[in-house]
Amino acid sequence: MKFGPFIAIVIGFGALVGWMAPAPSEMSSLASPGKTAQSDAQMNALQRDQWLAGEVVLPREPDGHFYADVIVSGVSAHMLVDTGATTVALTGEDAEAMGLSWSDSDVRPVAQGANGPVYGVAVMLDHVQLGELEATGVEAIVVPEGLGISLLGQSFLSKIQRVEMDQDRMVLGG
Repeated sequence: MKFGPFIAIVIGFGALVGWMAPAPSEMSSLASPGKTAQSDAQMNALQRDQWLAGEVVLPREPDGHFYADVIVSGVSAHMLVDTGATTVALTGEDAEAMGLSWSDSDVRPVAQGANGPVYGVAVMLDHVQLGELEATGVEAIVVPEGLGISLLGQSFLSKIQRVEMDQDRMVLGG
C-alpha cells in the first residue's frame, strides 16, 4: 500500500505527541496573546468544556483518511482527524493564522519522530468548533516545522459524546 508509511508516521507522531504532551498545569496561555498568567482556578474554569448539541458526518477521502474543516478562535483550518493523537497538533502556518505566537525559546521536544525529535510549543486553544460541535479550553501543540497538516486529536475528540466509523464515514457528536 503506497500510503502505509505515511499512515504509520502519522499514527506514531500522534502517539508520541500525546506521550510527550505536558500536564495542563504546564500549558502556555499563548492562545490569548497579551493576557497575563491565569491562576489555577481560572485555568480549570477555562478547561471546562462547553458544547452545543449536533452531529458532524465526515466522508472517508480517497487516501483513506478523514478530514475536517475546523474553526479555531474564528480562523478556519483543514485538519486530519487523528484518533491516535492525544492532542490537537497545529502546523506553524495554521497556528500563526490563528493568532498564536511563540518565541524560539518556547520550542522544546514534544515527541520522537522517525527522523529524530519533534519540536513544538504547548498551548491552550480558547475556542474550537467543528460544525455545531464547540469546545473551549482545548489543549494543543504547535509544531512550527515538519508537520504537513494539522491534526485534530483526542484533546478535542474525547469531549464528543460519540466518535464512530461506519464504513466510509465518521460520525462525530449526536
